[in-house]
Amino acid sequence: MADDDYVYDEASGEWISAADAVAAAGTDAVEVRDSVGNLLADGDQVTLIKDLTVKGAGQTLKRDTLIKSIRLTGDAQEIDCRYDGIKGLVLRAEFVRKR
Repeated sequence: MADDDYVYDEASGEWISAADAVAAAGTDAVEVRDSVGNLLADGDQVTLIKDLTVKGAGQTLKRDTLIKSIRLTGDAQEIDCRYDGIKGLVLRAEFVRKR
């Protein structure tokens, strides 16, 4: 990025330099922790700690189901993941344990 690149910051409503925007984005990282306090990261594998009924899918995910390759959403309590037959599955971090 060049020194004269600017981006619009929606939070403050001002134009800021691109370098400042990159620095600010790195400090806003949200820590997502599982049910026992382990820190979760993108790509981790988790298992469910209880049976969960999936709204709209008409099925129940059983306890100890392995969920592979999670993605963090920016919310401290939600993780995005995929499971066979369920698109757009979002789980609460309090119901999973890092594997």
